[in-house]
This record gives sequence, structure tokens and C-alpha cells, in this order.
Amino acid sequence: MTPMKKLFLSLSAAALLNIASAQAALPTGSQAPDFQLQGALAGKPLTFSLKQALQKGPVVLYFFPAAFSKGCTIEAHAFAEATDDFKKLGATVIGVTAGNTDQVDAFSKEECRDKFTVAADPGAKVAAQYDTLMEMKGKTLSDRTSYVIAPDGKILLSYTDRNPETHIQKTMDAVKQYAKDHS
Repeated sequence: MTPMKKLFLSLSAAALLNIASAQAALPTGSQAPDFQLQGALAGKPLTFSLKQALQKGPVVLYFFPAAFSKGCTIEAHAFAEATDDFKKLGATVIGVTAGNTDQVDAFSKEECRDKFTVAADPGAKVAAQYDTLMEMKGKTLSDRTSYVIAPDGKILLSYTDRNPETHIQKTMDAVKQYAKDHS
């Protein structure tokens, strides 16, 4: 093999790796992996089951890096303010973090204002199933990604953006569209 061909092949492989790593999050239309996680609502421990929540209607599943960090607190406040509107549309909101999982009870009470469940994802296992991982300070955490999942388990919205302020509008629009299409 010529040196030029070797260079071309190694550059092509590097480009493919970059493309693969740039494709974060499961795509719209794919099947959402089922999961059960320990979490809290209003500071009270519970087990959250995606399968059970989907029996009630669509689920707004949002992953965030770490409880009590600036961006995650902003996002939690915004989801707390919107939770009643999501409920009116038949949707359940759940936040999931792989960071500081020992603080979800307090985070659910203080920053989520007792409005929705926050679940701990030790080892980022569920985040890995949803292809929403990031590295920060040597730790593998859940990236800031929101999903809207239909009751049949199909992903209606897959949205990754580090800006916490855009997620609520994107998920609300998807839930409203689902409600409109199924009324």
C-alpha cells in the first residue's frame, strides 16, 4: 500500500469516527429503551418505570449533567414551571442525571420544586442506552438531551443542546403536536 493511500485511509477512518461521535442521542422515530431507576419526587424516594409512565401518555425524558449545577438548576426551574402544562396535555416529566446521583432527593425538592421526578443514573447506564454521554472533569455524565416519547415507545423528539433554556419549548412543542394529532 502506498504512503498516500495509507494517509487517505487513516484520514477517512478519523472522519468516520468524528461523524459517529457527533451523532449524539437516539434519533426521532427510534424505539426508546425501557428502564427503571431509583429517584425522588418532592424529596420522597421512588422507583420510576418508563413502561408504567408511558401507559398514562407521552413522557418528557430529559437528561442533565449534575444536580445543583448552574445550567441544570435553570433547566429544572423551567421544567418545574411547565410541569402543570405538560400534565394538562397528558405528559409526564422526568429528569435523569448520572452526576452527583446522591443528591437527587434534595434536587427534586429544592430545584424541581416538588413538581416532577428526578432519577439517579449511577454509572450513566441509561444515558448510554440513549446515546447521551459526555466527559467532564474525568467523569462520564449524561449530556443535556431531551426526548419526548410516545405511549408506544417511539421517540417523537430527540434534542441535544448544552443551553438549558431551549429544552422546555422544544419538548412542549412536541407534546402539543402529539396531543393535536391524537385528539
